[in-house]
Amino acid sequence: MKRTYAIALATIIISSSVTAADYSQDRNKNDSRWFRFNYMYAINELPGESNHDYIEMEFGGRSGIFDVYGYVDIFNPSNNKSSDKYEREKLYMKVSPRMSIDGLLQKDLSFGAVQELYVAGIMSIGGAGHVADDSSANGGLVGLSADINVPFMGVMGWGLYGQYDINDQKWNGYQISAGWFTPLYTFANKSFISYQGYADLNFGMKHHPSRDLSSTAADMFNGFYWHHGKLSLGYGLKLFKDIYGLNNGGFAGKTTGAAHYFSAGYLW
Repeated sequence: MKRTYAIALATIIISSSVTAADYSQDRNKNDSRWFRFNYMYAINELPGESNHDYIEMEFGGRSGIFDVYGYVDIFNPSNNKSSDKYEREKLYMKVSPRMSIDGLLQKDLSFGAVQELYVAGIMSIGGAGHVADDSSANGGLVGLSADINVPFMGVMGWGLYGQYDINDQKWNGYQISAGWFTPLYTFANKSFISYQGYADLNFGMKHHPSRDLSSTAADMFNGFYWHHGKLSLGYGLKLFKDIYGLNNGGFAGKTTGAAHYFSAGYLW
């Protein structure tokens, strides 16, 4: 489960090419679609310090006032018995749609560094496997999002969401998210190295000491990727703090620390 934030990478790239959204003439001028296969290997992924491989199928794009980012992870694709994902749930899916408020109203609502405003959501299903009380493995987020131009980082996607626990059918806390894609260096052959990632802060969740549940959680993925045409190779360092609101050292084991991710991707 590589990320929980709601900002589509494709949307960040598209938005960075303009100073503000303009829907006055054609709502579909920024339409696009993309699909990427990634082979991933995680080391010390939390909770549980899991080492495992997985295939990730990412997709995204924009149509009129709507954009979407999503992915499906398939854990232990070779069904290797030595994997800690053996005989555990294999699939995890996340879909993150956004609807442009600027586009809906056909007005430029940009101000200062804010380029575009959205109503946004996230739906995640599956992948709990070894964590019995991982409510985030079947949950949703609903809130507001914005594309904001940040010095050095370029256009970043930011979001503030209410968090809904589908398992318990109750609202439970809030999440602040940020996502970014920043080219760092371009080579003579036009390949380039990027710094890309996301950060999530969860707060206001119900605190249940007896169930080892925390009222706060945080994670941050720092990825450095080499892109060449349709190919990419990358390394990511992910930092965790009581991930999914599970207390460190409780029934879920270690939930605070760092993990490493290696990937090879192909843009379809």
